[in-house]
Amino acid sequence: MPELPEVEVVRRGLRRWVSGRTVAFVEVLHPRAVRRHPAGAADFAARLTGHRIGEARRRGKYLWLPVEGADLAVLAHLGMSGQLLVQPQDMPDEKHLRIRIGFTDSPGPAALGEAAGTELRFVDQRTFGGLSLHGTVPGAEDGLPDVIAHIARDPLDPAFDDAAFHDALRRRRTTVKRALLDQSLISGVGNIYADEALWRTRLHYERPTATLTRPRTAELLAHIREVMTDALAAGGTSFDSLYVNVNGESGYFSRSLDAYGREDEPCRRCGTPIRRRPWMNRSSYFCPRCQRPPRPR
Repeated sequence: MPELPEVEVVRRGLRRWVSGRTVAFVEVLHPRAVRRHPAGAADFAARLTGHRIGEARRRGKYLWLPVEGADLAVLAHLGMSGQLLVQPQDMPDEKHLRIRIGFTDSPGPAALGEAAGTELRFVDQRTFGGLSLHGTVPGAEDGLPDVIAHIARDPLDPAFDDAAFHDALRRRRTTVKRALLDQSLISGVGNIYADEALWRTRLHYERPTATLTRPRTAELLAHIREVMTDALAAGGTSFDSLYVNVNGESGYFSRSLDAYGREDEPCRRCGTPIRRRPWMNRSSYFCPRCQRPPRPR
């Protein structure tokens, strides 16, 4: 699943090449791509056509396009294999093209500069993702869709409250990695970047949150922001061809991972082989020397 850096890379591309353009037509090529829009494909297309797209926004792993003048937002679920691509109108369709959105104008020289103009395409091999229209939270300046109003702010959000996050951690009877993946507590952190931040902080994934001191929480947050910033600079993490930016390019942060996916490889700090353990239908990667497991009570 894409995490905050991957979604932010896509958001930046949409802001550059889609925001500010007016929708000329919407073509839904697979009904599952709009299954989260209960009124169906025809309603989705009709309500979006003719409207101007606002600045692309994100909260954690959630990405949306505000629809100006309609108190609506297009919420994008990328799922396991969803891609939002900006393509020339005359480019052949992708094999797994699910939705096509055309615009009344062509981007200027500062954008793609394609003579034939461009369109937005939602491509999804596994059809776990999709697009849907939702009402927005009243008074929300960013056009936040009401269905994700419960999602916490992410650590790169200037409004994220570090002190409140620490207090919430201490109140939770859980372990640190479970807390990091709780989107109602902190958003945008998934399995990959949780393992990376915990490795950098030298914390075991089963460390009880009630044992974290305020300085330790501050250190953890600093490393979460650090690893996400590093991943953004590398265009995100791509393990296969399914995650790409709006131009179809893969990220390369996977080359810089310190823990995730490095089972039996030497820890970059101490040389001890990285271990993998099953965890909540996923895997946790850690250094058994740098990240000591908590003592049983």
